[in-house]
Amino acid sequence: MKLLSLNVGKATPVPFTDHPSGMSGIDKQPVDRPVRVAAPGVKGKGPGGVAGDEVCDQRFHGGDDQAVYAFAREDMDAWEQRLGRSLRNGFFGENLTTSGLDVSGALIGERWRIGSDLLVEVTCGRIPCATFQGQLGEKGWVRRFTQEGAPGAYLRVIEPGEISAGDPIEIVHRPEHDVTVAVQFRAATLDRSLLPRVLTAGEALHYEALKNAREYVAKYES
Repeated sequence: MKLLSLNVGKATPVPFTDHPSGMSGIDKQPVDRPVRVAAPGVKGKGPGGVAGDEVCDQRFHGGDDQAVYAFAREDMDAWEQRLGRSLRNGFFGENLTTSGLDVSGALIGERWRIGSDLLVEVTCGRIPCATFQGQLGEKGWVRRFTQEGAPGAYLRVIEPGEISAGDPIEIVHRPEHDVTVAVQFRAATLDRSLLPRVLTAGEALHYEALKNAREYVAKYES
């Protein structure tokens, strides 16, 4: 398991965002230098977790529980086959393009050591949006991506560190529950009956995902 590509986005004018600035950093580019990764702080009040990565729409992106976004190259390759087009690393807006790691099959709360210093923890899956669909330029992309059920994972930073493309990735902790990123994503999008099960992941969940699951259970399961 390794970090195949480390990707950073710069704010760029795009026609497909509803952010007032008209800018997006979704089109991330691979970099060949070491980059520091750290917890960025409260959502909406700071940068992303990857140094130099510009987060434009902080209503929905950034913050400690979405400090870094990872996507598996194997899943990107599968999309290349389905779409009949080439998809370079970073094109899905991911900071980390991984190899040999089942990102969407990771458990919420699972921890990865990347390189020698950085320690990250899986918090939730990525919910597709209109900006993502605009980036792909594929009709019905949000629906297709959602139905596929392999969203990649957002990560929080437990121990900051500097990483580079090619660094090894080691799974150093796996919780005892069975809530994977894919299960949490399906619960948040297509099958809300799974939300009680998602609660077993506890505080490791992205705080918004945890809040939504608790509210649903309180309303419909109590």
